[in-house]
Amino acid sequence: MYSLSLLAKIKNKEFIYFTNHIPKHLKENPSGNYKSALLNGAKIIEIDLKGEELRDYILNLEDENTLIIEEGGRVKESEQGVKVLAYEINEYCNKNNLKVFLPSGTGTTAYFLAKHLEVEVLTVPCVGDGRYLKKQFEWLGGGKIPTILNPRKKYHFGKLYKELFDLWKELKNSGIEFDLLYDPIGWDTLLYYGFKNILYIHQGGIKGNETMIKRYLYKFGGKGIF
Repeated sequence: MYSLSLLAKIKNKEFIYFTNHIPKHLKENPSGNYKSALLNGAKIIEIDLKGEELRDYILNLEDENTLIIEEGGRVKESEQGVKVLAYEINEYCNKNNLKVFLPSGTGTTAYFLAKHLEVEVLTVPCVGDGRYLKKQFEWLGGGKIPTILNPRKKYHFGKLYKELFDLWKELKNSGIEFDLLYDPIGWDTLLYYGFKNILYIHQGGIKGNETMIKRYLYKFGGKGIF
């Protein structure tokens, strides 16, 4: 959302973002990606629709002056950018005998990387499960798909888990800050399976950590999470 709001601002385009839920505390105290997107001029609309109903409603808004980008960039146009990424890392991965790993929401990045890389791409579902991911891959075109790993345990997307926050802190203390939604599940999975010789794709989006840290402090603050 933030990245698209910034792109729209640079291109002087209107950016409208539909969602089925904005937490009350976030609306009252904007922070992180939400606040930054608003400052970039985004119109964030809360609508009482979910799943395919929400998708159908938004797709019906498309006209010659409107570009619809689905959640997670799950559009076939995403292939162009991911193909560039694959080109940039392919030689390095081959030379160093590396597999590529990244956590998945819609799995769009993982899917197109698997399509264009000569090495194996591994991923773990952070939204839904393996069956959900396979459906996303089929929608994008099927064929060669990433290797799907099951997480160590079922993590509900967006829910707070102290062990994941502790892992995130450990990673941050090593010198790299990762996002707090996808990357902790990704690293937890890597450690669980004990993989070596991995090129890990950072998920970006650390601006959203501001909101996530506030949530963790609110829930676990009295238990010394820092």
